[in-house]
This record gives sequence, structure tokens and C-alpha cells, in this order.
Amino acid sequence: MGRRGPDLTTGPIGKTLILFALPVMGSNILQSINGSVNAVWVSHVLGEAALTAISNSNQIFFLMLGAVFGMSMAANIMIGQAVGAGDRALATRVVGTATLFFIVVSASVGLAGYLLTPAILSGMGTPADARAPAIAYLRVIFTAIPVVYFFSFMLMAQRGAGDSRTPFVFSLIAVGLEVCLNPLLLIGVGPFPRLGIVGTALATLTAQGTTLALMVAYLARRRSLLILTPAEWRSFRPDVAVVRGLVLKGLPMAFQMTVISLAAVTMMSLVNGYGSITAAGYGAAIQVWTYVQMPAMALGAAVSSMAAQNVGAGRMDRVDQIARAGTLYAFLFSAIPIVLIYLADPIILRAFLPAASPSLPVAVHINSIVLWGFIPFGMAFIFAGVVRATGAVWPPLLIMIAALWGVRVPFANLLMPHWGAEAIWFSFPVGSLVSVSLGYAYYRWGGWRKSRMLPTATPHGDAVDTGMGPPGGVEETEAVAQAATRSTPQAPRTPAS
Repeated sequence: MGRRGPDLTTGPIGKTLILFALPVMGSNILQSINGSVNAVWVSHVLGEAALTAISNSNQIFFLMLGAVFGMSMAANIMIGQAVGAGDRALATRVVGTATLFFIVVSASVGLAGYLLTPAILSGMGTPADARAPAIAYLRVIFTAIPVVYFFSFMLMAQRGAGDSRTPFVFSLIAVGLEVCLNPLLLIGVGPFPRLGIVGTALATLTAQGTTLALMVAYLARRRSLLILTPAEWRSFRPDVAVVRGLVLKGLPMAFQMTVISLAAVTMMSLVNGYGSITAAGYGAAIQVWTYVQMPAMALGAAVSSMAAQNVGAGRMDRVDQIARAGTLYAFLFSAIPIVLIYLADPIILRAFLPAASPSLPVAVHINSIVLWGFIPFGMAFIFAGVVRATGAVWPPLLIMIAALWGVRVPFANLLMPHWGAEAIWFSFPVGSLVSVSLGYAYYRWGGWRKSRMLPTATPHGDAVDTGMGPPGGVEETEAVAQAATRSTPQAPRTPAS
């Protein structure tokens, strides 16, 4: 069967890397625009306390999302293996078990989070004037958790099966709906009630729920294996082997997302101790950091996929070339927006804070210290992506723990009595420098080149039609088997670490 997907083991590395990263960048941009639009409306309509409430709540939300990210990726790997092998029966068992697994987990997390919301925010030290709106907002978000989890799972499952365009289309629909609904429910327009900060959370629930229903209907019409037919409903019974794989194989990636999110929550807690003005400035700066990190995140996903294919082909010489090209691009594409932001401040930050806000100079000052640290952060992302491509998933996790919990958080805590909030800001570039140093050291001298992912099933016969081609035609999925070797597919947007 002819190969329809891109062959990443031949051709010019630089050009292929950029073209492969662009769709991932597009999805990241959509997710980031959505969060930014929410922040703009909340800060300008409801003020700094409401923005602080959103910032605190979103740290918890992304912590919850990151906790199941690894299991979702493990499910996608198993689906990819089954599809690549042409084994629809196995694929349906994985889909059925994974669907039931995520329904149970998301419902449990949503219920527990709803009940524990006040305690969670108290533990973060949320400022008193932001506490009430944060509770109202976060409780609606926890109610939306089952929808958000399953929406994310379905998007990533399609990418794992070789189709990145359809998820992009439905991501665009979800973001478009939320951007439109946000002001309508926030300030009350026409028949829509004025719900304040709760309206922002309801916009998220409504947009993703509506888009999820549309996506399920579309996939059902295309007879996607992600939508089980009545004859396949018996696959919803839990398969012990699949559950074991979801939990054990997903743990390293889930741990990494959790480590990052917990560090972000901890830093937010430290910032909260300096009041709403400082916390709002920090929240606005985080919005800017999200865009700065996007090139490195997209390049990291592309580098990992390219390296995985070349590892499988035995082309370790190209793997090293990919690492060098990725590191150079990460440096350039992180440095360029950082320089532009330095030149444009505070104009860019005024999108998230009113011109007269006392938080605006705080945000400018934070950026002046923190931003440049995202250059080594981006380079470290590349080293981690290359290493994971062989199946060495634990060393990047340990490096992340060392940089965040061995350096960044202790640095801030130890120096705050002497430097105040400055210790928090400086801890970011210091942690990034440690991360890139350790990442390069392991890439240069570690034993990752000898690691391998578990053997994937050998494709045979015709590829299973996933029904997940782009609108207008069904693509073959012969290349899907390679998804099983991709250790770092695009992650959901996480708060700056």
C-alpha cells in the first residue's frame, strides 16, 4: 500500500520540521486566543480581582486536565497500534474501555472538585477579594470537566490516528463559539442574562459541549471506529489489559504534566501573597508567556515525531541532525517574539489590563525579568522531545522535577524574605537555565539512544478506515502505526511553567 503520510526519514530536515510544526502551532494559537479573549473581557469588564480569580481557577483546571493527559496519550497509542495492524476488534476494545475509563474518571474529578473548590482555593492562598468569584467560576468549570475531558480525548484520538485537520476544524468551531458567547453571557446582551464571571465558565461548557456533539455526529456519519456501533457496544465492558496500559504506560507523561501544573499552582500561590494587584499583573504576563512558548511547543512535537520515525528506520544520524535543527529553530523562534514584546511593552499588556490599571507596570516589570528565560526553556523542550522519541520517558520527567522542584520553587521560597516578589520572577529564568543544561547533558551523554518503545503491531492487509479524514474525503491510515512511537503528541495548553 502506498504511503500517504509524510515520510520524515528522508528529505531536507529544516523544511520538513517547519512544515510539520505549523498545524500544531495553529491548534496552539486557537487554544491561546480563547484564553486571552476570556482574560481581556474579564479584566476590562470586571476588574483585577476577577482576573485574579480566573488566573487562580485556571491553574487548578489545567492541573486536573494534565493529570489525565498521559492516560489519554496511552489510549491514542493503543488505538494507533490497532489501526495500523488492521485489527478493528482490538481497536473497538480500546475505544470502548478508554471511553468508559474517561467517563468514570472525569465524573469523579468533577464531583470531587466541585465539593472541594473552597478548600482548594484556600490552599492556594487566593486573595480575599478574588475568592467569591473564583469559587463561582471554578465550580462551573468542574461541572464542565466531563465534557472538557472527553472533548480533549476525542481531538487527540483523531490526531493519533493520523488526521490533524479535522481536530483543527472542530477546535476552530469550539473557539469561535466560546469567543462569541463569552461577552453575551458576561455582560448580558439581548435575551442573554448578565452572569458575570460565571458566564465565562458557562461559555466554555456550552461551546465545548455543542462542538463535541457536532464532532460525534460527524464521526458517526463517517463510520469512525471512535464511535462504536450498536453491535460493538459490548466493547464498553472494561478490558483489564487495556486499563492496565492506560494507567501504567500513561504515568510518565501524566506525571510530567502534573509536575508542571503543580509548579504553576505553587508559583501562583506565592504571587497571591502579594495581593490582587501583583497577582493580576502576573496573570496578564502569563497570557503573554503562552504565546512565547507556542513555537517551542510546536517544534517539540514535530521534533519528537520526526525523531521517532528516524529511530524506527535506524537513522540515528538524522536524529542528531533533527536535534540540532530543532534547537536552532527553538532559539530563533523564541527569541524573535521576546524581542518584539520587549520593544512593544506595555502596549501588548494593555490588551489584558486597562491602561490606568496599577497592575500594568507590575506586569511590565515581570516580563522584563522572566521573558528571556523562555529561550533556554524552548531549547530544553527540543532535547526532551528527541529523547522521548526512543521511549526514554523517565529522564525528561526527572529533569523537569529537578528544574522546577529542585531549583525554581526553592529559589523563590528561600530568597523571598530578602528579595520579596523579585525572587519569584528571577526563579523562572534560573529554572530554565538548569533545565536546558540538564537536558543537553542527558542528550549528549545519556543512554537514551539504546532505549526503544514497546514493539508495535505489524500492519497487515488493508488499513482500517477510521472515518477521520478531513471533510470532503477519507484518507488511508497506513501511517497510523507510527503514532505508537510518538511519545509527545501535542499536549493541551498548560499554564507557563
